[in-house]
Amino acid sequence: METIWAQNYDPLNNPWMSTILAALPIIVLLGSIAIFHMRIHLAAILGLVVAIAVALFIFKMPGTAVSATTLYGSAYGLFPIGWIVLNLIFLYQLTVDKGLFTLIRMHLSTIAPDPRIQVILIAFAFGAFFEGAAGFGTPVAITAAILIQLGFRPLAACGLSLIANTAPVAFGALGTPIIALAAVTGIDIHQLSAMVGRQLPFFSLIVPFWVIWAMAGFRGMVAVWPAALTAGLSFAVTQFLVSNYHGPWLVDIFASIASIVSLIVLLKFWQPKTIWELPVSEDTVAIGKEPAVVKRKDMIRAWTPWAILVIFIFAWGVPTVKTALNKISAPEYKVAYLHNLVKRTPPIAPEPTADKPAKTEEAVFKLNWISATGTGILVAAIIAGFAIGYSLKEMLRVYGQTFWRVRFSLITIAAMLALGYVTKYSGADATMGLALAKTGVLYPFFGTMLGWLGVALTGSDTASNVLFGSLQTITAKQTGVNPILMAAANSSGGVMGKMVDAQSIVVASTATNWYGHEGQILRYVFFHSIALAALVGLLVFLQAYVVPFSDMVVK
Repeated sequence: METIWAQNYDPLNNPWMSTILAALPIIVLLGSIAIFHMRIHLAAILGLVVAIAVALFIFKMPGTAVSATTLYGSAYGLFPIGWIVLNLIFLYQLTVDKGLFTLIRMHLSTIAPDPRIQVILIAFAFGAFFEGAAGFGTPVAITAAILIQLGFRPLAACGLSLIANTAPVAFGALGTPIIALAAVTGIDIHQLSAMVGRQLPFFSLIVPFWVIWAMAGFRGMVAVWPAALTAGLSFAVTQFLVSNYHGPWLVDIFASIASIVSLIVLLKFWQPKTIWELPVSEDTVAIGKEPAVVKRKDMIRAWTPWAILVIFIFAWGVPTVKTALNKISAPEYKVAYLHNLVKRTPPIAPEPTADKPAKTEEAVFKLNWISATGTGILVAAIIAGFAIGYSLKEMLRVYGQTFWRVRFSLITIAAMLALGYVTKYSGADATMGLALAKTGVLYPFFGTMLGWLGVALTGSDTASNVLFGSLQTITAKQTGVNPILMAAANSSGGVMGKMVDAQSIVVASTATNWYGHEGQILRYVFFHSIALAALVGLLVFLQAYVVPFSDMVVK
């Protein structure tokens, strides 16, 4: 029988040194990208090597467990995440090769001729729909690709899409982050949904203004304030109502539709006085001169692949459909040398009792290849390909070209997820979390920042909730703060980390064919990520202690 290994969150008997070494893989990763301009797949591999060394020599994790964890994380990076990226870029490439993206750009230009409003409509509202339906980088890939075809520079297309894709993340993939948070904390899912729904609407209202400010400056933002207010307010109100009176499952779907419809109605009656001009550089996509009129049938043909994608992503995400597909094929593999062989210890885990012994960490790889979102995207791409005139042979050729194009992205995602998993199973994540949690009366602020750190590390609000959800509730009880508030704060703070995680940045750079410039993207979004996360932390602090904000807290 294999020996169960217990995590030690202060392996050096010095909390400061243990925390610094626990954070070393992240420091190496981000420093390699942002300071030394290393290609991101090489930086991810280097960060992984450092994480393995820290796990082995500092935290004393058994070598077999470290190896198993690395393979487990890599496999999860390739499936389901890499599977989504590969098939989404395949669909995108099919439309580009047929010239359909040009038609879409022309159509969007007629609806919203001003680039500032295009960002609100596409990156914020349209992206939120895909976040709610699929998550896992899908919205950033789609919106960044559309923006670059509208004439945006690659850096702006990537950065603005990442900033805009924040407020919807906590309810992404049909509420998956909240569902996971409820599972690890034992708190009622409706209470968590309601609490997050009393935090993020403030930022749903702010983000449209924020992203335009980042794009066009303060005066440029003021000139389109009616559009930003309409999109943000309609999204925020719907987000609050659905999260508080229904649950987490359809929040983003309804809120994004409300935002899109409200904005389109506004544009029927209002347009900015002057059209803002996009800056042009050598890496801007050349858009040329467009014909004055586009035939209706061509417009329908151009939007057909994306309509098919929306239908399939939504269908694949419906719980009853997913359950039925899982019954056909959802094999599970318990990871040897890891499954139930790692044990979290107090204060991360509750003190074991006779009735509730210490719980070990599961490690089960689910190869649900039929019900996976990426498979739904692939089916949609194949059907769309036939609909727009491809033969099977031509699609196979494009698929091969797509795979070659995203090869480094897949390597990066696999290495990043392996790094995140090694950090989790070695206990290094908890060491960093405990350092932030020991902040006394300021814990509501720093606990929120812990959620940001979790998403920045793992690339997933769901994963951050799984990592730190239990810690948040335990620490909240120790410090006299409402545990529902802090569990929700982990998810709400986490959404702002989405724009700086390597996975999202790689997805954006790949979708815009700008791979190799990830350091520039990171520098573009880093301040916005920290600033917005700090504002969420301030809101949570006020909700913890100050009336009338404290009256918002779910009891």
